[in-house]
Amino acid sequence: MTEKLVKPRLIVFSYLLLATVISISGHPKLPVESARSQFETRCGWLSNPTPANIWLYDRDGEWTIGVQGGYQVEADWGWPKFKARQWVRTNANYGYGCACLQLRVNRETHEVLEIKSARARPLAACRQDRSLKKWKDRLE
Repeated sequence: MTEKLVKPRLIVFSYLLLATVISISGHPKLPVESARSQFETRCGWLSNPTPANIWLYDRDGEWTIGVQGGYQVEADWGWPKFKARQWVRTNANYGYGCACLQLRVNRETHEVLEIKSARARPLAACRQDRSLKKWKDRLE
């Protein structure tokens, strides 16, 4: 009779152990949750062609920071301090430059959720980056 109970008890014990491990460790984060919770540094072309329209173009794609009348990153994130030779004017004071931003993004919508910091880089840094050449036409 004891042998007949060993196998069912082992199965029940295994399920209980598995349930305990899952409840302690929690479920693994989904890609969107992970992207929303972690800051990352992204470098590329920071484009501000007209008021309230701002994008970052990096090796992974186009990231929306703000669209006039639409999506906007809410926090005051501190615009990078571009020197005159680091900013290409295309429309009065509007234009583009090369920058690195520490930010959180939504990888599904390509929206920037939060910006922790931003710093200007020399234009040559973006011009020499082969992965950024595809964005050059969008900037001008």
